[in-house]
Amino acid sequence: MNGLLTDKGNNMFNHSMKCVALAFGLLACCACEDVEEINADDMEVPYGYALSAGTSTIFSTSSFAYDSEADWVTGSYKTRFTRGDGLYDDVKAQSDGLGPVYAGYSCGSCHRNAGRTAPTLWTEGGSGSTGFSSMLIYISRKNGAFFQDYGRVLHDQAIYGVEPEGKLKVEWEYQEFSFPDGETYELAKPTYTITDWYADEIAPEDLFCTVRIPLRHVGMGQMMAIDTREIEALAAKSNYPEYGISGRCNYVTEKGVYAVGLSGNKAQHQDLTVELGFSSDMGMTNSRYPEEICEGQAQVNQGSMMGLAYDKLDVSTEDMENVDLYMQCLGVPARRNVNDPQVVRGEEMFYEAKCHLCHVTTLHTRPRGSVLLAGTQLPWLGGQTIHPYSDFLLHDMGSEIMGVGLNDNYVSGLARGNEWRTTPLWGIGLQERVNGHTYFLHDGRARNFVEAIMWHGGEGEASKNLFKNMPKEDREALVAFLKSL
Repeated sequence: MNGLLTDKGNNMFNHSMKCVALAFGLLACCACEDVEEINADDMEVPYGYALSAGTSTIFSTSSFAYDSEADWVTGSYKTRFTRGDGLYDDVKAQSDGLGPVYAGYSCGSCHRNAGRTAPTLWTEGGSGSTGFSSMLIYISRKNGAFFQDYGRVLHDQAIYGVEPEGKLKVEWEYQEFSFPDGETYELAKPTYTITDWYADEIAPEDLFCTVRIPLRHVGMGQMMAIDTREIEALAAKSNYPEYGISGRCNYVTEKGVYAVGLSGNKAQHQDLTVELGFSSDMGMTNSRYPEEICEGQAQVNQGSMMGLAYDKLDVSTEDMENVDLYMQCLGVPARRNVNDPQVVRGEEMFYEAKCHLCHVTTLHTRPRGSVLLAGTQLPWLGGQTIHPYSDFLLHDMGSEIMGVGLNDNYVSGLARGNEWRTTPLWGIGLQERVNGHTYFLHDGRARNFVEAIMWHGGEGEASKNLFKNMPKEDREALVAFLKSL
């Protein structure tokens, strides 16, 4: 199977690997109280890590590699998984409550095969004129406040007969750079503007606009089951001043609970935002968000004229928990080609470039697993050693590349505009196969792995420069390693 590890005896969990993985996991994750200081240059490159998510690891390289349940999903959980999968994907199942305005017409419309549906930013220059755009458009005043007639998200889609809130337009500025060995690469910087405002047009000088393309829904259950004390320990002890790295937690309040955020581009949520997604992304009311997302706007009256009724909730808590269950029960693809010499060399270069200091390889889940939004427990996710390649912390990603860098001026919880959660890398090498594209970073500005690396600034500047100064064959090997994840 092209290097995919399927046999438990195939160099996967022999005694020596267990010892190395355990030792590195405790070291890299700073979970031990007696770890006072970590020398980044002393960390060993671990072997393999083919089992990305413990018992939830699956062995698939197909276009459904993100969209298949873990082996432990059986019985009534398999029934609920199937129901949740249907609600996640099926437009018809949600069409009665959709709108009046929306950003996605189902979860699966933006997260095709539980991945990242290709946005129209490159093909249509923004929202476009041919239909669905697959992105979220966040807007705010420059003082951080929201606009009364729009809220935090500009909904560029609407049901028939209803006016969208506006449309996004993007213009790309291209600049060519060179590696020291002469090979060139190109970065494309987006400039966003809004057209076709449904209400009063907002002056550009009073507007911040930032765009999000969909996240991969890989390892969602494991992320929800992570022992957040380990994340806090990383924030407290895993700082590397010699490389300018100092991650921190994003503490957020949700459902009256103040805790570490894990989910979202800026770790701005504690949960998987199923209820918020139905409300804000699809315009579907529910028990947590009972008001229409465009309450008080002209679109509510337009929706009434089109036959929409507002006297009941659009989606039940039971259905939403089934969607939550579906997302958390998905398997995580195993690593591939782990014995390929180029991949092995690339893993060494990943550590040589200090990528592992933020993209932490090993974390652990709580003994009892995760709890779904209505209280169902998933103990099968508990007590697992996982390899997400993320510390789930906020890091300053800089603001100097081509003038603005990755600072989007959008505050989320404690996260400033230049701060982003370290993106988990598990499954990233299959994105092209699952979704047909290699757009990376929060708004898809990076068109390949090299561009994604070269957009790193701030706390990522040292790693970017270490990568930049590698020989071409080592840069290519590091990319091959990323494709193996």
